[in-house]
Amino acid sequence: MNRSEAESAGEQTLSFRAFQDDPEPPAPADDVVVASEDAPSDDPPSDESYDTPADDPSDEPVEEEAEEPVDEAEAVQEEEPEPEEELPDAAAEALTAALGALRESVVDLRFSLDLPGAAEARQAQAELLAQLEDYVLPRVRTNSAPALIVVAGSTGAGKSTLVNTLAEKNVSRTGVRRPTTGTPVLACHPEDQKWFAEGELLGGLERLEKPSVEAGVGSLVVVPTEKLPQGVALLDTPDIDSVVEEHHEIAHRMLDAADLWIFVTTAARYADAPAWKLLRLAKERGARLAIVLSRVQPRSQEVVLKHFVRMLTEYGLGDVDRFVINESKVTEGRLPDNEVTDLRMWLAELSVDEERRARAVAETLSGVLDSFRTRVPALARHLEGQVAFRAELRTDVEAAYMGALAEIDQSMRGGSLMRGEVLARWQDFAGSGDLMRTLQLRKRGRAVQTPERIMAFKAALRVGMESVIISAAHRAAEEVAARWRQRSELGATLATGLDRPSEELVRRANRAVVAWQEHLTELIRTDGVAKRSVSKVISFDVDSMALIFMVGLFGYTGAESLPQRLLKALLGAESLRGIGARAISDLRARLSMLFDEESMRYVQALDAAGIPDEASATRLYQATYNLEVAR
Repeated sequence: MNRSEAESAGEQTLSFRAFQDDPEPPAPADDVVVASEDAPSDDPPSDESYDTPADDPSDEPVEEEAEEPVDEAEAVQEEEPEPEEELPDAAAEALTAALGALRESVVDLRFSLDLPGAAEARQAQAELLAQLEDYVLPRVRTNSAPALIVVAGSTGAGKSTLVNTLAEKNVSRTGVRRPTTGTPVLACHPEDQKWFAEGELLGGLERLEKPSVEAGVGSLVVVPTEKLPQGVALLDTPDIDSVVEEHHEIAHRMLDAADLWIFVTTAARYADAPAWKLLRLAKERGARLAIVLSRVQPRSQEVVLKHFVRMLTEYGLGDVDRFVINESKVTEGRLPDNEVTDLRMWLAELSVDEERRARAVAETLSGVLDSFRTRVPALARHLEGQVAFRAELRTDVEAAYMGALAEIDQSMRGGSLMRGEVLARWQDFAGSGDLMRTLQLRKRGRAVQTPERIMAFKAALRVGMESVIISAAHRAAEEVAARWRQRSELGATLATGLDRPSEELVRRANRAVVAWQEHLTELIRTDGVAKRSVSKVISFDVDSMALIFMVGLFGYTGAESLPQRLLKALLGAESLRGIGARAISDLRARLSMLFDEESMRYVQALDAAGIPDEASATRLYQATYNLEVAR
């Protein structure tokens, strides 16, 4: 073996075999010298700058391992695997229908209340919807589409440089200024361009033919190159730890739409938290993963690789495909081609092996669907929290207005209404002789007009009732607002302007009291049959009797107890009880309706806040169950 062949074999050993699970990877030569355009420094290398190793002075040849004989029948069987069966049409339709129903259930969700965890729930909802629309539904409908491989990593890991090198074309912008990649760039074989330029995968992004300054994260640059094998595409994404929030979001959106992930990190930053956060996400989602460790110094390669492999193994990722790129010089945005030989071969094998590619895509899709088992119920639980908070606020409203009804009932039946102006008008009416004059002997046969004192007393009763109702409504509104403020800042915000009754309350209360008085008068006229012995000689004015009935109903207990004695004598005890029960029931119904109209203001405030109803969480659980059945 000549010198160049030995050097090539040595590089091959360092860049691939040294990054496998062997506990003792071969050590690099001690006299390897790294050449750089700049003076050597102890600082980590710049973001997109690679140093190229000088020629190894050692001419010692590397022995090639003897190949074992391979059985020709087994070789033929490996070369021509049976293609993986696709889902039957009926099963695919059922799965598509279940996923569509899940999407409809998720898209209608509203997490409008700023409760703890609401922001995370909104983000999870957006991610779930984007993954359903960008990846899951399109992949189920067109499972024969080329595999989409997302190249992701931390800031300055060299993702764009790697993509440019594999594509043998500067498809993505590189540089030392961070962040570099703002718009995702997809590189694919020309035969696959139509899939990604016109297909449903990442359908929500605007397609561009080349990067543009005006293009934002809502765009996708699709660049064809014959240097990439057919059947696979590389997607360069913004940094997962970008300081620009939009870049961070679009990077995760791209990962959610990927069939495979290539995670790129550096020898100096592979232990950083963002790297392991992304690896944890890949593990949770069941995504097919390959790892590229770049900028590895030959002198420290053995130590770095052993430590990184141990970390991966402890994390349950020891069997993922791994590749090493040595510290190298970047020329015109690309690495030396020999640094990506192993990775290029990996892509080529994935391209020609349809069964392997289909299996990788199916595993990732299955992992995403598996993640719905926890992600969708988690959304439902957040939803239940919103619904429960709404129920608590509604309970506050109901309790306050139930208390107001009880307060009114106590005031009217306990005698407190018969005070002040109302009592004065009653005493004037009863003591002036007008009360007795309303009772007429039949033999005299003439009617008497209603005295003004009766009219004044009736008006005083109406005003007194309205005053009691309005006072109770004021206290109920204040109580609701106070309870909402005590619950949270959100409750205080929702209670703004609702700590007093509506402007329509006075008019509605007047209408309710007048209608009740008229109803009571009609009850006296139709059901108030006087005793037979009395009714032969005595008649009575219905309006006056209704007023007297109200006085007795409101618990007046004057010294003479005239209303009770008079009503019992004229109507009888049984008729008196029946009319009283119906009158009280009708008054309570009218007041309940009045307060229902008042409490609707709070319901409207909750509706305006976009709080979901109780059935939303149930629909989510049902959609998840239907998806499992369809799978």
